[in-house]
Amino acid sequence: MLKQAPVEVNWFLPTNGDGRHLTSSGLPKAALFQQGERAPTLDYLRQIVRAAQLNAFDSIMIPTASGFEDPWLIATVLAQEVQDLRFLLTVRPGVELPAYTLHKAVTLQRICGDRLALHIVTGSSRFEQRALGDFLEHDQRYARTEEFLRLFQALWAGEGRHHQGRHYPTGPLQLETPQSPLPQLYFGGASTAAQRVAASQAHVYLMWGEPPAMIEERIRQMRALAAAAGRELRFGLRLHIFAAPSSEQAWEQVERLLEEIPRNAIAQAQQQLDTYESVGQSRQNELHRGRQLGARELEVSPNLWAGVGLVRGGAGTALVGSYSDVVERLEEYRALGIGSFTLSGYPHLEEALHLGSELLPRLRSLPGW
Repeated sequence: MLKQAPVEVNWFLPTNGDGRHLTSSGLPKAALFQQGERAPTLDYLRQIVRAAQLNAFDSIMIPTASGFEDPWLIATVLAQEVQDLRFLLTVRPGVELPAYTLHKAVTLQRICGDRLALHIVTGSSRFEQRALGDFLEHDQRYARTEEFLRLFQALWAGEGRHHQGRHYPTGPLQLETPQSPLPQLYFGGASTAAQRVAASQAHVYLMWGEPPAMIEERIRQMRALAAAAGRELRFGLRLHIFAAPSSEQAWEQVERLLEEIPRNAIAQAQQQLDTYESVGQSRQNELHRGRQLGARELEVSPNLWAGVGLVRGGAGTALVGSYSDVVERLEEYRALGIGSFTLSGYPHLEEALHLGSELLPRLRSLPGW
């Protein structure tokens, strides 16, 4: 059995921009600029990383996608800014080779003192993949990702020489066997192909926020798949947070955020998101169905709000409520088996300080946290 580890609470680094609006960070960007947006300058990202460490977040997720800064370069610089915060760096197989990814990861482990974890993403949009030179279709990409992860872990263990796979053959060159620990591998995806890869290769299976009953069912399915592969998994959840001293204040905030969305931005975003192949994205879309409603009408289960997904790809749900409301919901997910939460808020700098001081102490006081 997996040893029960303390629950980790992570933060998110907005490397494509930030601000106080729902359209400030994430995919896709709304076509219309909103005043108050912040560019992802190195100085600003440094402030977020320092705030995350100051407020005792465990890790910070560094994303990758079109329009985002390169995660390897950003992590290499920011790892020198803090001493305790871990870095959950996003890697996209198909634009990287396993042996060279290992080379970079070993170097970064040395630079940051073994504080590196890797978040593996396969790509949700064929259009973005093809813009990067990757022309494989959905299931083929996941088959390649499975081979990538299998070979990456073998090479880290000092094995995998002369590998002759479908996508990644290796030659006779003797690579150095890393002395640093293998980074924990985080992996998400709701399709059958993605679930097979996660069950056989990942350490932590990541999900976007869905109602607890849906999350419970996915955990049950993934535990069964992992057991069939002779493995066990940990589980993670990615969520936005809008918390305030009272529930009324929190819901007033998200109502204002809806009102501030530029005209036609929702329709533009939904048109783009409808082209994605991601099953997980489709599940997020289904929660709101593109409906331009009031804030409360987009509450899909107690305190779980689907409004972020109207204009943002990927994680499209948020917990909204008082501090005690949000703590109760997070504890509900923990009780289902979630051991890793990656949170975000708008703007990410102020909310790292706000939630780090108001929410984290309440969570850390609970048994199991």
